[in-house]
Amino acid sequence: MLNKWLFTRIDNSALVVFRIMFGFLIAIEAFGAIATGWIRRTLMEPQETFNFIGFDFLQPLPGEGMLYYYGLMGLFGVLVMVGYKYRLSIIAYGLMWAGVYLMQKSSYNNHYYLLMLLCIIMALLPANRHISLDAKLKSSIRDISMPRWVWVAIVLQMWIVYTYAAIAKLYPDWFNATFPELLMYSKRNYWLVGDFLQQSWVHYTIAWFGFLFDLLIIPALLWRKTRVPAFLAAIFFHLFNSFIFHIGIFPYLALALAVFFFPSRRINQIFLRGRKPYYEAGEVVVPSYRKPLLVFFSVWFIVQIALPLRHHFFQDNVLWTEEGHRLSWRMMLRSKGGDSTFKVVEKGTTDTIYVDKNNYLSNKQLRAINSKPDMLWQFAQRLKREYAAQGRDVQVFVDARVRVNGRPSQQFIDPKVDLAAEKWQHFKHHDWILPSNLD
Repeated sequence: MLNKWLFTRIDNSALVVFRIMFGFLIAIEAFGAIATGWIRRTLMEPQETFNFIGFDFLQPLPGEGMLYYYGLMGLFGVLVMVGYKYRLSIIAYGLMWAGVYLMQKSSYNNHYYLLMLLCIIMALLPANRHISLDAKLKSSIRDISMPRWVWVAIVLQMWIVYTYAAIAKLYPDWFNATFPELLMYSKRNYWLVGDFLQQSWVHYTIAWFGFLFDLLIIPALLWRKTRVPAFLAAIFFHLFNSFIFHIGIFPYLALALAVFFFPSRRINQIFLRGRKPYYEAGEVVVPSYRKPLLVFFSVWFIVQIALPLRHHFFQDNVLWTEEGHRLSWRMMLRSKGGDSTFKVVEKGTTDTIYVDKNNYLSNKQLRAINSKPDMLWQFAQRLKREYAAQGRDVQVFVDARVRVNGRPSQQFIDPKVDLAAEKWQHFKHHDWILPSNLD
């Protein structure tokens, strides 16, 4: 029964249209990073790279190398859009994007993670079988259908993203509008709407609409009777986020994914206008690779469901410790800020050096490091290596205070612990992160 459902052939208009949109958007993401100076600010100017821990071997290319790197990524995005050497192009873009994603955390964004996941999924899909240069050059691959599992994979991935985004909002500071108020206060001088966004009813509306949208948007798009109003709500939601928060291509990527929720015949009529026949035969074709495919996606979705839950297995509140925050769809949930002082003491002496972080870090890194324990630890390791190169064995102590959602600041890191001597534990709470009082 499952085989019949997953491997029934359905029209592939939505996949073809999405490939074109996706290729265009990822090309814009790459070329836009060059045009806006993001690459220079994030990858070229800083002297320190805060990798995902364990990926220290990934470092920015020297000189103007990262500009060429992103230019090549943009080219691969264009090739995905036109469907030329599709599989090679999407894999190459995905690998290059993953390299940059794992290379730095000062510009961390859940949407960057989603883009990496979509590149992996799209590399497995037959998205170049029509309206592509590949299909034009090699007519034997041309097809107007796809197996239903393609549709299932895309829809299930997005359901996980939105559902966990809703679950993450289930805490008091969201529903009493504390955080939405802080979020909108940062936009108080925004063109035309700054004053409007400071009203209390707006903050509560944002809190409840944001939660209900994330929780219900996928079921509402799946149900025919609510599909159109849900899509109109999605247009408002994502364009509002784009206008207010400037979060790159994600709002438009989310809207592009809506093509999978509308009838294929309608997608075919609106976007392809007769350039591709509509498929309706509905054969069941079970491929020889059925078992490896089912195993891969079973493992994939088990991991996708499990990762956002891992913070429950760490001590204390994830809003405070950040342990389990990344890769968990915890998007725009809290306001954190703080201050930190690094003190270097050479072993066997009382000589103390107070480190000026401005001599090492960019403005963006300075804003990010104070409330991120992994970045504080990484910078302590950097200082240890630097002094070791001078033949000096040192201890590194950190005095850090953090405030969450406007609360008074608290001591964040145990100032008596030598962070340079600590090991990073991926699956264990770090005792040098002091307890919070957020509950």
